[in-house]
Amino acid sequence: MNLTDLRLLAVFDAIHASASVTRAADALGLGQPAVSVALAKLRQHFDDPLFVRTSSGMVPTPFAQGLAPAVRAALEALDVVNAHRNDFDPATAQRTFRLCMTDISQLVLLPPLWQQLRQVAPGVRIEIEPLGPDTAQRLETGDADLALGHIPQLEAGFYQQLLFRQRFVCLVGSAHPVWANGAGADPSSGTLTLAQFQAADHAVITSSGAAPRVVDREIARLGLQRRVVMEIPSFLGAAFVVEHTNMVITIPQRLADLLQGRGAFRQCPVPFALPDYEVKQHWHERDHHDPGNQWLRRTVHQLLAVADAGPPTTPAPK
Repeated sequence: MNLTDLRLLAVFDAIHASASVTRAADALGLGQPAVSVALAKLRQHFDDPLFVRTSSGMVPTPFAQGLAPAVRAALEALDVVNAHRNDFDPATAQRTFRLCMTDISQLVLLPPLWQQLRQVAPGVRIEIEPLGPDTAQRLETGDADLALGHIPQLEAGFYQQLLFRQRFVCLVGSAHPVWANGAGADPSSGTLTLAQFQAADHAVITSSGAAPRVVDREIARLGLQRRVVMEIPSFLGAAFVVEHTNMVITIPQRLADLLQGRGAFRQCPVPFALPDYEVKQHWHERDHHDPGNQWLRRTVHQLLAVADAGPPTTPAPK
């Protein structure tokens, strides 16, 4: 007998419970001959009669009596497996998701995401981690569920979905001399000349995201001058630096729009051509079919995506 045939265990359990081959057959929806054949296979396998006829019905042998709890436990475990469903109900879910993202993604996403969670998924918790050299490994092992940002190192081997395309603008304090004396900046149009850009003091961002390096590479490629006098570890301090100094800082448009009206600074176009870059969400194949992860990705996409954001793309080979 092959004990992977769980129907035989079901026959054993039914006879033990009913003390009758006939009643066991009725309970299982089988014919009596089929139950008798199954009992014969069980007796052969265990080399024991298992059940003997008495005036009160089929009585288990001592061996069968000892075996019965293990058989019942196996069948109950099977019931648990069969009842398990791969689904996710945000209204009742008690789950923690870990997201790896840049500081700018935190500023743009977290407020609307938290508001959405409070409305539709009150039991869901969010943990935020900075992007780092181990982000890919954390996605692979399931220690992180999703990574958001401009993350070229995750282009190969991971699923990805475009959320929006980002461009850069310059942020300058409202009290900066260029706005007052008109020497290069146009107060009416909010422009900054290339000459003024090269003559200004600059603060730069040194966060873990790849976006700041887009600016660095293009300035180097064009052979432009930029006098960097301050390095800031995140975008969080950008607005406060330019508001109270005469420095210029180049930041993503969405951050500038978010900061609009929140301080004494202005945004203006970068006075030379800078390429746009793509902000995406990335996830590993292990979570691709997980309903909870799918729900999280849909939620992020609904909150951040623009009209030209397409469907997820299959991961490229590593």
